[in-house]
Amino acid sequence: MADVDDLAARSAVVGSGTSLLWLVKHMARAECLWIVHRYAGEDLELLDDEVRPDDSLASAINEYQRTWLRVDEVVSSAPDLDELCRNAGDGGPVNLRWVLMHLLEETAGHAGHADIIRELIDGRIGR
Repeated sequence: MADVDDLAARSAVVGSGTSLLWLVKHMARAECLWIVHRYAGEDLELLDDEVRPDDSLASAINEYQRTWLRVDEVVSSAPDLDELCRNAGDGGPVNLRWVLMHLLEETAGHAGHADIIRELIDGRIGR
């Protein structure tokens, strides 16, 4: 995705308005929400997934990569995958195993969306 320019990255070529830039920002937010806020219970200002005029794909990717470092730190320090979330949000209690599977599903689904959007933008396929 690094070779997609910012104009193309913010292009909403599907009816939902989803863009590559939004997908990257959204996944950083989702991982921070589920792992750092809900699982670890840290009170933090969540990342924003709204695409703003001054956003770039490179800055969104960098933020997502910084999020991975924090997420990896939290997950690797967990005693086990059955550890419950400290802040369950509006749903019932879930454990770290459930959260990781949820994020895996979320990432896989959005990776497919990114492949389709990329193909619509410039014809390149993600295979």
